[in-house]
Amino acid sequence: MGNAAVKWRIGLIGVGARGMSHLSGILTERDDVTITRIADLVESRAADAAGLVREKMGNTPAVTTDWRRIIEADDVDCVVIASDWDNHVPAACAAMRAGKKTACECGGAYTLDECWELVRAYEETGNHVMFLENCCYDRNELMVTRMVRAGLFGEVVHCEGGYQHDLRDMILKGYPTNQFRVASFMHRCCEYYPTHDLGPIAKLLDIGRGNRMVSLVSMASSARGLNDYAKRHPDTIDPAMQDYRFCQGDVVQTMIRCAHGQTITLTVDTSLPRFYSRNFTVQGTRGFFAEREQTVFLDGDSHSRSDYLNNLDKYRPEWEHPIWKRFNEARENNADNAKLHGGMDWILFDAWFDALAEGKVPPIDTYDMAAWMAITPLSEISIRNGSSSVDIPDFTRGAWIDRGADKYVGEWALDR
Repeated sequence: MGNAAVKWRIGLIGVGARGMSHLSGILTERDDVTITRIADLVESRAADAAGLVREKMGNTPAVTTDWRRIIEADDVDCVVIASDWDNHVPAACAAMRAGKKTACECGGAYTLDECWELVRAYEETGNHVMFLENCCYDRNELMVTRMVRAGLFGEVVHCEGGYQHDLRDMILKGYPTNQFRVASFMHRCCEYYPTHDLGPIAKLLDIGRGNRMVSLVSMASSARGLNDYAKRHPDTIDPAMQDYRFCQGDVVQTMIRCAHGQTITLTVDTSLPRFYSRNFTVQGTRGFFAEREQTVFLDGDSHSRSDYLNNLDKYRPEWEHPIWKRFNEARENNADNAKLHGGMDWILFDAWFDALAEGKVPPIDTYDMAAWMAITPLSEISIRNGSSSVDIPDFTRGAWIDRGADKYVGEWALDR
């Protein structure tokens, strides 16, 4: 898959679970890329990744434990960053300033200064980073956004989303080798992973392009889930951590107010027993969508639960997004296209590489990345100050009213 006429030389930073899935399921499956270099703090992990590339693509990438060597290399056109959260912004800014085409995995920022540094890196160089928020391209989110654009929901007034699933075992087993994740739970209390839920909502509400987020309030529950789980599953964590009092609240909710009056509620909930949900919800003056119920409810519909619950298939023939129509047709001919989160990861990389080949701004750009990642430190400030209201910076410095030519236009567009 891909445009074989273009051959992008890729340097991959980080081959933990996420980076390795990109490598094995996407990058080594494309005919428009070659993997020239791999960096990881664990040398054996980088070597294993290089071995996979050799097996699948025929070349052996250079391996290093220093991500800076990737960015300095002459045989790297594009840098893909899938390393620890605290490395995302430093590596992205360095790659942008080095003139590399850059894509960075999602997560929350640690400070507002980091978010401003991203913006400065772009404005100094004119070189955007593509933010790899895969959920922006998920099937339901794109279909509902298309319905909103067509007016079926009337005027949207409220959206909800969440990063909600049971990660207790993963978090606790992360100590000490996966330190960045467990360290966040040890020392911070915030909306630590906002972009899976916020990204699709921000695109639907035209955030950064005719609208913006202006303030937020966050509130956290007590932190009990990890300690309870650790006591009942002592094999999941270092004994020295058994009685550690974690800081991260089990459920953190953040409400955001937008310039045009819409509200957004985000929930992060990963240390209690529960089923997986991103709780994507859209409420408008003439319609409603709820991911949990897998339902579209339009003004005038029957209020009988049996008539509207699990009714998405009723709307797909007319409202399936063209991106997913193409993907589903390709999947019928190539089952490998469905790899990774049902296919949205593959679509995400198609969008980036096509934008690169066409010399376009990426569909999810630096200003998106800065604004969405900023929710994490801002929520931390709000919680620390008794759930007070906190202003959200305008990273576009007023340009959100009309971004003009600085936006992606094409088949992968997520904006109006």
